[in-house]
Amino acid sequence: MEHFADRLAEAVRRAGNPVCVGFDPRWEMLPNQFHNHSDASFTIKAEAYARFCNEVSDVVAPLVPIVKVQAAFFEELGPVGMDAIGRVIAHAQQRGLLVILDGKRNDIGSTAEAYARGYLGRESAWRADALTVSPYLGDDSLAPFVDIASERGSGLFVLVKTSNPGGRMLQDLECNGRTLYACVAEHVEMLASKSAGACGYGCVGAVVGATYPEQLVELRRSMPHTWFLVPGFGSQGGTAADVAVAFDSKGLGAIVNNSRGIIFAHQRREFAQQFGASRWQDAVDAATREMIVQLVNAASS
Repeated sequence: MEHFADRLAEAVRRAGNPVCVGFDPRWEMLPNQFHNHSDASFTIKAEAYARFCNEVSDVVAPLVPIVKVQAAFFEELGPVGMDAIGRVIAHAQQRGLLVILDGKRNDIGSTAEAYARGYLGRESAWRADALTVSPYLGDDSLAPFVDIASERGSGLFVLVKTSNPGGRMLQDLECNGRTLYACVAEHVEMLASKSAGACGYGCVGAVVGATYPEQLVELRRSMPHTWFLVPGFGSQGGTAADVAVAFDSKGLGAIVNNSRGIIFAHQRREFAQQFGASRWQDAVDAATREMIVQLVNAASS
């Protein structure tokens, strides 16, 4: 199986941009045509989420290298939601997209192994190309994920410096004269360097928020073998200028996630009048292209 970082690097080169579209379906924000049932049962919602996300994939597949599926919105619906997320992952991959499952999983020992075996790799039950994981159970909790990701040509994105304001409560704590996130980053970089592919990046990446550009600069410098997943662009306030520092000299090393700003672009002021809910896919296309231009321009400035 080809190395995950090499597959990601090739996908970014092929698309010509590092945009990651986040699938965060929310019932109340779906376009009107997905609300044409008086019955809002779990089954109806799950079918709407699957159809909506699959139609987003159809729009963005020619434009971007990768998507991120947020598990929580599907898990909220129970068994029918889990069936729907499986179909969403499969459809995106059929359209040529890499898929990150955003589940922020972790545990220890055989339980961590079970999570890793269940989610990672296209031979797994969920077939995810990559999985987000939490590091806060320690190094032995990450080891099973790293082993299985390496074996199956899949990837991990470890929470290092997240985009939410409350992340400071733990991540910015001083630990032997260093911040806790810097200590986590050092360990993640060690795992990445040991698992580096031909592109120079490892199968272990880091989640580093766009909302903390100074820390993004710091972490890019200290983590040369670590691919970044950068949330917080758009709706959370991160800009193209903020994330430009996440990339190496070849334009690689990071993917930038945008969820609501793309998939619900028909509700954004600049697109609502032009497209409206009836042409929501055109709004998705326009918002994706807009983000691509912003990132490309920021990288060249």
